[in-house]
Parts: sequence; C-alpha cells; structure tokens
Amino acid sequence: MSDILALYEDIEKMKDEMIEFARDILSIPAIAPESDGQGEMKKAERILDLVKDWGFDSIERYDAPDERVPEGKRPNILLRIKGDRPDLPSIWTFAHMDVVPPGDLNKWTGDPYTLRVDGDKLTARGIEDNGQDLIASLFAARAILKSGSRPHRNINLFLVADEEVGSAKGMVYLINEHEDLFSKDDIYIVPDAGEPDGSMIEVAEKSIMWIKVKTYGKQVHASSPHKGINANLAAMRFLVNIYDELNEKYPDEDLLYDYPRSSFVPSKREANVPNVNTIPGEDISYLDCRIMPQYKAQEILDLIKLRAEEHSKEHGVKMEIETLQYEQAAPPTSPDHPVVGLLKDAVKEVYNIEAKPQGIGGGTCAAILRRGGYPAAVWGKMEETAHMPDETALLSNYLGDAKVFAKVFMS
Repeated sequence: MSDILALYEDIEKMKDEMIEFARDILSIPAIAPESDGQGEMKKAERILDLVKDWGFDSIERYDAPDERVPEGKRPNILLRIKGDRPDLPSIWTFAHMDVVPPGDLNKWTGDPYTLRVDGDKLTARGIEDNGQDLIASLFAARAILKSGSRPHRNINLFLVADEEVGSAKGMVYLINEHEDLFSKDDIYIVPDAGEPDGSMIEVAEKSIMWIKVKTYGKQVHASSPHKGINANLAAMRFLVNIYDELNEKYPDEDLLYDYPRSSFVPSKREANVPNVNTIPGEDISYLDCRIMPQYKAQEILDLIKLRAEEHSKEHGVKMEIETLQYEQAAPPTSPDHPVVGLLKDAVKEVYNIEAKPQGIGGGTCAAILRRGGYPAAVWGKMEETAHMPDETALLSNYLGDAKVFAKVFMS
C-alpha cells in the first residue's frame, strides 16, 4: 500500500509538468484529412520527443499508409514497460492523438490551440478528448518509471490515429494488420468516455449508422409552387415519417445504456437556397442512428432505402441514401470481466466512487477491440465537453485519472 501511495504523491508533484505537456502537444492540430487536416504526425513526433528519455523498455511504431497526408502515413505509437510476472495478462490502454476541428472560432473565448489555465479548469481543443487520459496514462507510467518499481504485468500504452473519423488508420489497422501483438487473455482499457463523477465503466456500445439523405426536386420561384417540386418539403416529410416508423418498429429498452433504447435522430442539414423566395430543388439532410445490439443495422438500412424509394414515387422526387459510417454493434464485455474489476477497485480507491458497468451510444476504439474478440472497457472522469467550443477538462481529473491508471498498472 505504501508503494502506491508514493506513486500518488509523485503524480501530484508532476502537476505542472502535465500542464506543460498538454500545452505543448495540444498546440499542434492533429486533424484527419476527411476534416481538411494533415493527420497526427507532427503531434506524434512531438510526443515521442517528450517521452524518449522517460525510460520505457521499448517505443515502437506501427504507421498506417495514407497518401492523403504529407508524410504518406498515419502514426500509431506503442510504449512498453516490462513486468516481472510475464505469466500474468498484460494491460493495454488505447488513447487517440487526433482531435476534431475547432468549428466556429467566434464561439471560442480564445485560440483553440493555446491552452488556458484558470485554477482547476483547462481549456483547449483536445484537452479532454482525448488529451486528458492520453496524458494521464502516460504520467501514470512516468511515475512508475521514475520510482524504479517494476509492475507485475506488462504495461502497453498505444497512442493511436484516426479515432474521430472511424479508426481505419488506427485501431482497425492495428487489429487487421498487427493482430499478433494482442492476446485475448489480456486486459484492454480505452480511456475515452465517462461521466463527470467517474461512475461509468462502459462495457457495451450500440450499432452506429450515419446516413446522408439527398433529395432532388425542381427549383422554382416560391410564388409558383405548383410549377416546381419542393425538395425541402419532401425531405422533411421523409425524415419525420422515418423517425416515427423506426422508433415504433424498434422499441426495445435496456437500462444498461445511458439512453436505454435505439435513437434515429435527424441531425445536420446542409444549406439549400440562399434566399427565402426560392423553392429548393435539392436538399441534403442527415440521420444519426444508434441502434440497440439485438437489432440488425442492415435490416434498418434496407428499410430506410425502401421507404426512400416509396417516398420518391409518391412525391415526385429522387432520393439517394448514402451511409457515411456503419458499424454493427460488437458483443459486449461481460460486467464480470477482470478489466471491470480492476477499474472498479481503482476508481473506488482514488475517487471513492462505486463505478458501475454501462452501455453507451457507440463510437470508441473499444467496439473495434470487442469485434475482434478482445474484451475491453472504457473509463474516464469526464466533464463531457468533447467537440464543443471552449472544450474543457479539470486538472484534478488529470491527476486523479493518472492515479487510477497507476493503481491498475501496479495490480
């Protein structure tokens, strides 16, 4: 017990170093090419420069080819600490280096890439998602390395690319191309979602399906609606109808999830015409579907396409359905799996919280691991400001989460 308390004290002493680490790496945008960025390479190289003398037993690279970025590849970094009990299951964490774009800069109260510190409050793009637990897990490892202690288990920290747009160049690439790295008996933690009190250990995710709905009609002057075909009106009718039908047809609830049923949400809508007195001849709208695992996402997609075809004939429009993201839910991690127990014990010790296994709407690297047969749990103590203007995290969460990881690593 005295050893772990000493590690907690060392983590507290590294508070200023953690702030400066965050300030340094978050000043470098790491945005996917799908969002008009150049990837994570500059940020990855800076992280490598900062940690090169920390004493990791090995630092490895598993870069994914990607001709869309200047370097032609996307970085995935593995940092290892060898344990003295190789017979025990290894522990893995997966934090992602990429961030989403800042969005409308007028909604920020400062530069998104310049860290602002106001007491316990830290503000910058990526400060929470996924900077908080990327840094917390690294500094838990740093405290262990500085102490001279040797954990019983092998500790493996993966810093991955591409999570914000589907992980094709990150977690998916690693599972498909480097599966020999992993054992299904190991402990897998993805520190990328959580509640403000730290009480959620995520063990299940819904299927996720993002749909683009294009509607084509005929543009005319708004004073002569009979001469045109209103794509805007046809799209709105379709979205309302499909929303109602899907919610009625797929009603199952499961209280394991924070929203306990499927959701079929009309979300983004692109601009159509610039002036009020024109009937749009084209509409582009989107559906964000989060589907309970017992339902087949393909069945729902087929129904949406069928209804779009019927709607097209009824209203004289042409409708096209495109899937932007599509992932059938992976098998959940058992609430009794050892990874859940390790996290529960550590969260209880550090935060005095009884954390419980739950399900979420989907979207972390854990689903990719589970789909590959690697039971994973997701945890963090989050302010839940990810993707927002003035994204915020708490320094106390940085320190507390680092202690949780230290406790898990030394288990």
